[in-house]
Amino acid sequence: MSNFGSDNVTGAHPKVMEALAKAADGPAIPYGGDDWTARVETRLREVFEAPDLRAFPVATGTAANSLALACVTPPWGAVLCHQDAHVNVDECGAPEMFTAGAKLIALPGADAKLTPEAMAAPLALAAARDVHRVRPTAVTLTQATEAGTVYSPAEVSAIAEAAHGAGLAVHMDGARFANALVSLGCSPAEATWKQGVDMLSFGATKNGCWAAEAVVFFKPDLAEDFAYRRKRAGHLFSKMRFVSAQLEAYLEGDLWLANARHANACAARLADGLTAAGVRLAHPVQANEIFAHMPADARERVKAAGFLVIPWPDLGPDAVRMVCAFNTREEDVDRLIATVAGA
Repeated sequence: MSNFGSDNVTGAHPKVMEALAKAADGPAIPYGGDDWTARVETRLREVFEAPDLRAFPVATGTAANSLALACVTPPWGAVLCHQDAHVNVDECGAPEMFTAGAKLIALPGADAKLTPEAMAAPLALAAARDVHRVRPTAVTLTQATEAGTVYSPAEVSAIAEAAHGAGLAVHMDGARFANALVSLGCSPAEATWKQGVDMLSFGATKNGCWAAEAVVFFKPDLAEDFAYRRKRAGHLFSKMRFVSAQLEAYLEGDLWLANARHANACAARLADGLTAAGVRLAHPVQANEIFAHMPADARERVKAAGFLVIPWPDLGPDAVRMVCAFNTREEDVDRLIATVAGA
């Protein structure tokens, strides 16, 4: 089967596997006191041009998002997010649990993007400080979005300006941050803290690691309680070196960007081929995800040929999602295009 269902279906990059094997040799201080974890934080400071940055490895994106938001959201608080955001749709109430009961306020927006205009009404709640209502204290945006689109630096800056003006912290869910970054062609700093992002869930699992994410704080004071929250949540691993070793290999030689560049190129190739075959795209293809309206006969051919694509009924009965990854083969992309076209 050629699996275009998700970038979560892939294994790990060989360099990540090699790094894990090396990390298994000999003892190391547990609970994040190891050299790998220290080197990862140093490397992230270099990557983001942020000498005071704090970074905390965890194993899942849900933990990264939920624990980061818990640092800035009290139980009576609220988090503004897009209605399609992973925190709202796919995390089984984890953000609400780790904030001890805070509310998610889900907002509409084309192509899964938040806008300052959509945020205006709930931001007024933050200013009103009405004891009968939750008080928004954070906003989270996904980069790249759940529609496979990418926020420009100017769009991030506008959201952050509106949020900060109302006293809200800004969190970025970067499960596919590398894919967004290579699409934008700017530096990591220009995509994040220089536009007002306070915290980033730095994703690696979807882009070549086994199970590794990092919660990055660009404002160190926001990280004051994070170590306790991570421990209490069960994400302070005794052998943290095996999470950090993945991240170190991921960052070494900009492997993370090379992986994302390949995935994005395959997605662009697939999108162009599908369009040429008469398939209508549901969203612009700006990273490594493709959402398309595929006729029933084409879907049957795809299934019969051994491809896995995911039905996406939220966009209509004929909609599917396809995702390219760091190890997607160009020949599989071309074969999928030919199958859809009936060639």
